[in-house]
Amino acid sequence: MRTILITGPGGSGRTTVAAATALAAAREGTRTLVLSADRTDTLGTVLGATTGPTPTQVTPTLTAWRPDATAGFRDDLAGFQDRASNVLNLLGASRLDPEEVTPLPGAEELTLLRALRDAALSERHELLVVDLPPTPQALALLSLPEELRRYLRRLLPAERQAAAGLRPVLGRLAGVPMPSEWLYETAARWDTELGAVEAVLADRHRVVRLVAEPGPAGSDAVRSATLALALRGLRPDTLVANRVVPEDWPPGLVAQQRKVLEEWQETYDVRALPHLGHDPRGTDDLDALQVPGVNATTSTVEWPVADHLAEDGVLVWHIPLPCAVREELDLIRRGDELVVTAGQFRRIVPLPSVLRRCTVAGAALRDGELRIRFAPDPDLWPRTP
Repeated sequence: MRTILITGPGGSGRTTVAAATALAAAREGTRTLVLSADRTDTLGTVLGATTGPTPTQVTPTLTAWRPDATAGFRDDLAGFQDRASNVLNLLGASRLDPEEVTPLPGAEELTLLRALRDAALSERHELLVVDLPPTPQALALLSLPEELRRYLRRLLPAERQAAAGLRPVLGRLAGVPMPSEWLYETAARWDTELGAVEAVLADRHRVVRLVAEPGPAGSDAVRSATLALALRGLRPDTLVANRVVPEDWPPGLVAQQRKVLEEWQETYDVRALPHLGHDPRGTDDLDALQVPGVNATTSTVEWPVADHLAEDGVLVWHIPLPCAVREELDLIRRGDELVVTAGQFRRIVPLPSVLRRCTVAGAALRDGELRIRFAPDPDLWPRTP
């Protein structure tokens, strides 16, 4: 199944573009699901059909779904309380009733990720179009599975689970209670669920599509999103320039949009969508936008390791970081991980196995690419006879 993740700055029309993209594919006979996490039914308003926690059949080949974060959060909390009942009773804590529960911040994002996983695993659709939140939240959402799995593995390492039989003895020796079995079981279940979501997001048949209105604010947002995506090994397959005004509109606005479009076309595959003069509503308006269709490209960007041992005695890790600024880059080696900071964005990246036996010998940013030099550690590198 192919997945198109659509995001952009707030108010750029990403939900409209997501709906139009899904409708266009469905009209060609592709079984399509459009998924949104918006609390308000913007997706339904654009499609002309009410959407909600139950998937809605808009056309024979188009389904729209807006999962309910509240219901999912209540179910998770109820399950947690059931598994932790002994601990809660020991502490004298009262159980929360489902009716008094409201979702915590981040519940919508987790609900969307679960829905994305379920849709991918169901195999009922050939195309999944995801209306992601505005760019800053979308970027955090894309990194969430990887970060949460990392936290779980640090807090509750799998190897400790293997010592389940020794836990009572270790508890008496340490003088403190050891984590209960249910805690490890819950962590393992979460790790499995997050791993499934991470696999969907990392699939090469998944692309990221940016939507922005050509102008100073849109230009800044695209530049920031491009850098953040690059730090995750991604690039937009298409940049949708939304609400491009006709030539007979005010000359100042036309000139401003034309300038930004020319700049974007030097770097991105740009598709301009016309300003209809009103907010798109219904399938006729969505058809009039003529959005880009599904293509065979990928958003995945490789980070190759080049072998320069014979010439310079180093290995060079090439990390494309378009829009990065040299003064805003920072690197920290921590064990088998590398902490990469680019402006306001940060990622902890596991080192490729060949680089774990090396030390960092230097780094440089050239032509939008970060090149990190690694020198073999004599104490860890295999000795040649």
